[in-house]
Amino acid sequence: MAKTKTQDVSDFDIVAVGQTGRLQYEAILLAASLKEKAPSFRGTLYIAEPRPGPLWSRDPGMRGDIKAALEGFGATILPFENTAFGESYPHGNKIEALCAMPEGRNFLFLDTDTLIVGDLGTLDTDFSRPSASMRRTGTWPEEELYWPGYTAVWKSLYDKFGLEFDSTLDLSQPDEYWERYLYFNAGWVTGHDAPAFGARWRDWAVDIRDNHPEELVLQSFDPWLDQIALPLVIHSFGGGRPGDDLAGLDGDLTCHYRMLPLLYAREGDAVVEALAEVAAPNKVKKWLKQYDPFKRMIYQERGLKVRDLFDQNDLPPRERQIRNTIKREGFWMR
Repeated sequence: MAKTKTQDVSDFDIVAVGQTGRLQYEAILLAASLKEKAPSFRGTLYIAEPRPGPLWSRDPGMRGDIKAALEGFGATILPFENTAFGESYPHGNKIEALCAMPEGRNFLFLDTDTLIVGDLGTLDTDFSRPSASMRRTGTWPEEELYWPGYTAVWKSLYDKFGLEFDSTLDLSQPDEYWERYLYFNAGWVTGHDAPAFGARWRDWAVDIRDNHPEELVLQSFDPWLDQIALPLVIHSFGGGRPGDDLAGLDGDLTCHYRMLPLLYAREGDAVVEALAEVAAPNKVKKWLKQYDPFKRMIYQERGLKVRDLFDQNDLPPRERQIRNTIKREGFWMR
């Protein structure tokens, strides 16, 4: 998976998924924040849109006026076909979207609920060594009474695909502790040649779902299937945990906020200020106000009320505690 000779390591495209409902409005915010905050970005922002087909009971596409607005913010709409996932596992859209991307280019996949907060065009990394977000918790595998343990579960997957296992371990972490094992949040993924990466991710995810090793018999794959297959794919292409060159992702370049109440509760002042700045112009406001959580959190300033509930320097240790506080006060929205 070598880089093309003509492509500089800092030259890359971005892809996110847009579809009917929440994601099309998040795509507006993503595109507007990229245009506002990343003046040196010289690649293409693709908003990948699933086509209607047999794997969807309804048309998953975005509204025509929203697609036109996205193009006005500099995005390119990228239609793609669902061949493996679709409505039964919408998390798989990120995988199948990569398959529709141009070949031979560096890529950065972003979950649509991402805000650009700094000049993302300054990102300088070796895309031939793929990586992904470490802003994750130990969601998979789940500890069960009669399960074989973390090592047995993960090693069975590496063995299934003929991959070497030992070099993926973080030996600074204790044996049978989840952080010892290669595991990512798929909120952002870097790599080279998105169709090749996406095809392997798709094929291996389907194989895990349909023909998993017996060590996984007690495990749930929904919604974690994409994050189960991702470390295997990254390792197979010579990648691994992100280095300092990717610190700006989940840092001073991007924020994977996931839900606006969580953004206001726990992110730094720079993120809150960037959101306010990006959302202020009328050409952005007219679209974001059509989505109730954005209207109430940003423009009716309920987000600032959420922020006042917490000391951002002394947050509760668990996200569930943050969520429960927000829900108790009546501000939970997505």
